[in-house]
Amino acid sequence: MTGTLVFDPLLPLWLIATLGVLLGAGLLLALWRGLSGWGLRALAGAVVLAALMGPVYQQEDRQPLSDIVLMLEDDSASQSLGSRRDQTARTADALATRLAERPNTELRRIPIPDGEDNSGTRAMTALSEALASEPQGRVAGIFLLSDGRVHDLDRAPALPAPLHLLQSGEDSDWDRRLILKNAPAFAILDEEITMTLRIEDMGATPVPPGSSADLAIAVDGAAPQNFTIPIGEDIDLPITLSHGGRNVLEFSTPGLDGELTDRNNRALVQINGVRDRLSVLLVSGAPHPGGRTWRNLLKSDSSVDLVHFTILRPPEKQDGIPVRELSLIAFPTRELFLEKIDDFDLIIFDRYKRRGILPAIYLENVRNYIEGGGAVLIAAGPDFASADSLFRSPLEAIVPARPTARVVGQPFRPKVTDLGTRHPVTAGLDREHDGPWGHWLRQVEITGETGDVVMTGAEDRALLVLDRVGEGRVALLASDHAWLWNRGYEGGGPQLELLRRLAHWMMKEPELEEEALWAEANGQTMRIIRRSLEAEVPPLTLTTPSGDMHELTLEEVSPGRFETLFDGPEIGLYRLANGDLDAVIGLGPAAPVEFERTIASNAELAPLIDSMQGGTAAMADGLPRLRDVREGRPAAGRGWLGLTPRDAYQTLSVTQTPLLPHWLVLALFASFMLLGWLREGRR
Repeated sequence: MTGTLVFDPLLPLWLIATLGVLLGAGLLLALWRGLSGWGLRALAGAVVLAALMGPVYQQEDRQPLSDIVLMLEDDSASQSLGSRRDQTARTADALATRLAERPNTELRRIPIPDGEDNSGTRAMTALSEALASEPQGRVAGIFLLSDGRVHDLDRAPALPAPLHLLQSGEDSDWDRRLILKNAPAFAILDEEITMTLRIEDMGATPVPPGSSADLAIAVDGAAPQNFTIPIGEDIDLPITLSHGGRNVLEFSTPGLDGELTDRNNRALVQINGVRDRLSVLLVSGAPHPGGRTWRNLLKSDSSVDLVHFTILRPPEKQDGIPVRELSLIAFPTRELFLEKIDDFDLIIFDRYKRRGILPAIYLENVRNYIEGGGAVLIAAGPDFASADSLFRSPLEAIVPARPTARVVGQPFRPKVTDLGTRHPVTAGLDREHDGPWGHWLRQVEITGETGDVVMTGAEDRALLVLDRVGEGRVALLASDHAWLWNRGYEGGGPQLELLRRLAHWMMKEPELEEEALWAEANGQTMRIIRRSLEAEVPPLTLTTPSGDMHELTLEEVSPGRFETLFDGPEIGLYRLANGDLDAVIGLGPAAPVEFERTIASNAELAPLIDSMQGGTAAMADGLPRLRDVREGRPAAGRGWLGLTPRDAYQTLSVTQTPLLPHWLVLALFASFMLLGWLREGRR
């Protein structure tokens, strides 16, 4: 039972203060006039002012509450290093026993697991949630049992009591890690990029200063190249990507006896290789209604550099116009087809026929260009069926079909073949346009196809043929009426998408390869994708970073596309193999955030610990003594850590007794006023 004096004013304090000022002024007037009863009148006014303040004697029936101590136990991945986990468990049990011996004290044990998605130790998140569920007025202390490596300090709450760190680890701990800086997500093919690499020793390392370490670099899971670099120095590493799409680079240095872990001795980087600019040469043999179709398509792509020539005046034309008056430039055949032909990613012949402009030796050079890795697209018109056809030239050996000299002049709707539904150039074209496709009105009859027929036209004859020649690619479109779709004839069709895919397939864009294997990662789950022209694909073999092998069945989700899902059990480089194709993919960083800095330290937590004058103690030195300290006083010293008793209580009942009841105020006021009046009257 406790008793206190409280006030419950009947009027606002400013009004009571005003009445007090008026009372004081009246008393001064009485003194000035020499009234003998001023003292009694002052007592009467004081009784009224005291009554207006509402004095109450309050009695509370209180029940004492225990102090609460929070103990956060770090169970993240970094605690598995050395003997930290056992060390932490022993210290936690010893601390729990010692707190149980203290009177009026309750303990809350809070585990700190690994954060989701490799987010590290979320100690401050766990502390915030614990404080939100406890009355902060009862928290007498907080103990964090950890190596001190916390990764969510930005979420640290306001502390109601001292925070103490019981730090795991040993003074003799040391570790080596590989650091890779400024690794880009994208890089331009054939252009050098520079990454900065560093091998660093931390802690009580036995390696003398100035030593070197071995470094292995592997690209796309191939055999690594070995180097020797100095320890503790930044090394600039020039790298040039060799192919488009995902390039997986793995850097590693061997682990040494005695270091805490080798999980941070490797770095995994995935860089997407992209082309800076695609160079295209477009040669139009004659003006025609669709002559600007290819030009507009290629000019609309900001990543394409287009060189376009239209042959308006063949050499045999004699019209008497002086050469100096012509506004046309000479066709730079030698420069384009001898000196700079290898600079082009794609050459398009649009309704071109032999007219003496390109000698046979130049066309032979085009054939060599294809066999060496180039790409040629022939958009055929009636000229392809004539005696001057481009087929009847040194290109005959690489053209995927031969003309029969017949031109079919009847309307037809282009149609994707069964093979075309599986080929990335034409797969899903029906979803790119609403409604039926419009008719084309002319097609060159071709036969003897040697490549993949992905579209047919009139009389169900081959319309679009794709073929690979040596290292290069050739496509033959046996009609010059694709522009009708562009004009919206009979509703049009997916002309833009078809020609875009066709051009990019010929320029070997990775996403349009007809035989491909790759994987896409989402956290620790990967989606494995296999594209093939075959109706079935064999089982896929997956090798984990630790060397375990899994055989997975791929299911066809759409024509030519097979997929499966796999949950990676560990972080690192996975190898995929299916038939003649193989690929690699990295799940998560090679060194998770928990293993970036492995040496125990209180440096990151020091500002938070110092804010409430807490302390740090090494578990290896034993559990410090516990001592009670007053709030605001230092809570740590040599060999001891402090708790702040909160003396919290629960109020069971409250009784209030007015000190000046109304009848007493009236009696006192009347008595003092009467006595004052009598005294003044007697005088």
